[in-house]
Amino acid sequence: MLRQIVRRIIRFYKTQAIIFVFLALIFIGAVLLDLPIAVRDGKSVGFLDALFTATSATCVTGLTVVDTYQHWSLFGQIVILLLIQTGGLGFMTMATIFSLVLKRTISLSERLFISETLNYDNMHGIVRLVKHIIIGSFAIEAIGAALLSIRFIPEFGVANGIYKAIFHAVSAFCNAGFDLMGQKAPFSSLVSYVSDPLVVFTVTSLVVIGGIGFFVWEDLIGGVRRLKLHTKIVLWTTFILIVSGTALFYLFDGSNPETMLELGSFDKFMASYFQSVTTRTAGFNTIPQDGMTSSSKLLSMILMFIGGSPGSTAGGIKTVTFGVLVLTALAVARGTSNVNAFGKRLSHSVIFRSLTIIMLAIFSVMTATVILSLTEHAPLSVVAYEAVSAFGTAGLSLGITPYLTNAGKNTIIILMFFGRVGVLTIALGLMKSMNSGAKDSIKYPEEKIMVG
Repeated sequence: MLRQIVRRIIRFYKTQAIIFVFLALIFIGAVLLDLPIAVRDGKSVGFLDALFTATSATCVTGLTVVDTYQHWSLFGQIVILLLIQTGGLGFMTMATIFSLVLKRTISLSERLFISETLNYDNMHGIVRLVKHIIIGSFAIEAIGAALLSIRFIPEFGVANGIYKAIFHAVSAFCNAGFDLMGQKAPFSSLVSYVSDPLVVFTVTSLVVIGGIGFFVWEDLIGGVRRLKLHTKIVLWTTFILIVSGTALFYLFDGSNPETMLELGSFDKFMASYFQSVTTRTAGFNTIPQDGMTSSSKLLSMILMFIGGSPGSTAGGIKTVTFGVLVLTALAVARGTSNVNAFGKRLSHSVIFRSLTIIMLAIFSVMTATVILSLTEHAPLSVVAYEAVSAFGTAGLSLGITPYLTNAGKNTIIILMFFGRVGVLTIALGLMKSMNSGAKDSIKYPEEKIMVG
């Protein structure tokens, strides 16, 4: 049955198949969450809210219209957890697990589709890569769960503590941001652990490892002396964003009475570091988002928009796209036509693709912000924060998510889906058009225009 499903999916053009898979997962999840058994009080939440939650989980976003612990039953929480894991690692990665367990040969068409879903341009060693992804992901999540159990078992008991540790480890590694801390207070996330080094550094480590990308893992396994350009850009961009973000959040909110004023110096550092990491599409928070200064909110929006790295569990325009943009700007400022990094030259197709992704992302966020400003009774800064968070699959909110109108929920649903799948798919389609255009015999005369 699994083989038949995969073959039917692959009959579609690959990019349409990716959209189809995510839509199918979201729909199945919404149907399951709409069942009375998925809700604590046994009353259906309504299909729109179920669809919103399923989209947020599958697209590993973390925005929620109801508190995950207080509203959903154990069945509903497990459905959300499975959607997070499948959405984070990808349908074909999960399907490959069954194929490997059944010792079935992965067909050429399936290898092609796996390469497409992982945005991997080389089919050589794709099955080995998937095996490493599967083993590495589950191993890292297990280590994270074990570390979190040290804190959660004394607090919640053995069974509940282990369950919470597993849930939060998977949610953190997949950069989803769903939490079960509603047992303490609704929508409280990890605020009560702002001064807990074990929780802070375990969660942030899971977020960073899940957000740097599976290809970076593969490259690092091969040895740090022969790192590819992609890996170097990812690691340096990630390092710079986290360090600069931590320093700026400390500066902007260190004396803010609504967030960090009462914390000690090291606790302020942990809070700033956590905020810098979690805005990279993770969705957890240890300080109240609505209490931050305007500068911190703007900085959070910038980091959410950039997001994680290609081929990872994270969203956003991706670190490499941002890095290419910066390198291109530096090349133009220097008056050179070549964009170079670490002794290598970037191809024009990569630059065009990066600019396309950024322009589509800006257009998507701006359009959604305009719509939300019309449908929601909230300041522009609040709806803009919500829109950027949804597109970047970050899951952070200034508190308006539970009060969104139906029109607002539909807008965020589309934006979460588009942020996870749409921009990448459209960019790939445009790049294929550009590549095919190279075969066109027609070349128009060149003429200069004024810019800047």
